[in-house]
Amino acid sequence: MEHDPQMLKGVLAPLLLLLLDRRTDYGYAVVTRLREAGFDDLGEATVYPALTRLEKAGMLASELRPSASGPARKYYTTTPAGRAEYQRLLDSWRGLAAAVEVIVKEGK
Repeated sequence: MEHDPQMLKGVLAPLLLLLLDRRTDYGYAVVTRLREAGFDDLGEATVYPALTRLEKAGMLASELRPSASGPARKYYTTTPAGRAEYQRLLDSWRGLAAAVEVIVKEGK
């Protein structure tokens, strides 16, 4: 399913923070996990810059780990600041979704 790019911008950071809090992973594996969840239109060109931004902002930490199938991979994990930001974004998302639902239900 193709998603609206503007809507994806608003949910990508919290999704990345949540996925990487649940399990430390490298970039391509995160892309695969997102695609398995239904975000088929999210690719490396979108996810990698977002990971870099979150790391620079202190929301993610990273480390290089050897790979059996090629060069070392950069693994990301959520920092305490990233967990707090995820919670803030989740609360905001829930409030926004509830407000949208009120308006949607009014039209029925």
